Amino acid sequence: MKIKKDIFEPIDKDEEELINAIDRDEFVEIPNQENKIKKYTSYFKKAFKKDKRITIRVDHHDLKEIQDKAIESGIPYQTLISAVLHKFARGKMDIGV
Repeated sequence: MKIKKDIFEPIDKDEEELINAIDRDEFVEIPNQENKIKKYTSYFKKAFKKDKRITIRVDHHDLKEIQDKAIESGIPYQTLISAVLHKFARGKMDIGV
């Protein structure tokens, strides 16, 4: 499938690379895609099961920055906060405390 670049201008370099990869037929359909999605979704849910609720107060500027980063990452901001806490709790992130 050829994408007409004169009709569709890439937004950035990453998107241009994606278009070029599609043009080179580097993408193939994953066999049993629906089953694989279900499988990995269940892995994710088990790994990130949330069973406690907390309430915290944060500076509104910090929250806005976190929300912006979450949008860039394509995930909900609460999921991003939870992932950061998870990494810190597991010793995979050091904040110098």
